[in-house]
Amino acid sequence: MNTERVDARCASASNAHELRRGAIEMTLAMLMSGTIGWLVVSSGQTPWNVVFFRCVFGGATLIAVCAALGFLRKRYFSWRMIGLVALGSIAIVGNWLLLFASYSRASISMATTVYNTQPFMLVALGALVLRERVSASTLAWLGIAFVGLVMVVRVEPAVLAMPGQYLEGIAYALGAAFLYAISSIVTKRLKGTPPHLIAMLHVLFGIVMLTPFARFDQTPASWSGWSDLVVLGIVNTGLMYVLLYGAIQKLPTATTGALSFIYPVVAIVVDWLAFGQRLAWLQVAGAALILLAAAGVNLKWRIVPARLVAND
Repeated sequence: MNTERVDARCASASNAHELRRGAIEMTLAMLMSGTIGWLVVSSGQTPWNVVFFRCVFGGATLIAVCAALGFLRKRYFSWRMIGLVALGSIAIVGNWLLLFASYSRASISMATTVYNTQPFMLVALGALVLRERVSASTLAWLGIAFVGLVMVVRVEPAVLAMPGQYLEGIAYALGAAFLYAISSIVTKRLKGTPPHLIAMLHVLFGIVMLTPFARFDQTPASWSGWSDLVVLGIVNTGLMYVLLYGAIQKLPTATTGALSFIYPVVAIVVDWLAFGQRLAWLQVAGAALILLAAAGVNLKWRIVPARLVAND
């Protein structure tokens, strides 16, 4: 009997250790995500060059990680897997291009906030492509997010009469969110494939796709510019993916969803500290509504009572 109690305590302690480790990994990954915009803008490079070198340095890091974990064996590869990963790579590379282009137009803060509408894009695609049921609460959260988006964009006749880069940046961020959702839908079809391997192939395909568009005559002229790209690739891509996927394997979905909101908060703080970007109160309120709605969807918070849905 005592032996069983000791085993139970050991198992409980081991599980608690795994949860703590997963929470630390997820927190570090989200802190890294929040500094991506700063590195992109500081590098002074076009989105094409930034994404290309992110793929180069990130690819080298992920090849080493996958080799160390034994994921480069033939049994992990098939023509179907390669085809789906290639399709997902088109979406994820396009996602990066649009998101990075939005930073210089709508600011890192606003682009990141609007980008966090991606859970709703994923829900919509899931309903259309996978025939997944959309709950009344999700629709209610979508309405709240839309109100927040209108507040963030500040849709006024004067703004629309003179189209500028701000609205263009918002559109890019929405496009990036949509492409991320597509990538997620494709990745769902790759069950059984190690996520580190998927990430590695994404960036390797990205190198092939972006080589014709990279401007090698406009690479950074200073070490600081190159250091931004190297850190973005090795730390904020290779290492970040390792931490992120490690955390996802250890944590409950609700915890993962909750910790993911460290990313936009850090991005907004970094934008303020590094570039002095301050948001209007209306934009702050709109951003809060978007992030609240995204949290509600990710964490499955019920906003419409079940009995009302049953009576419909």
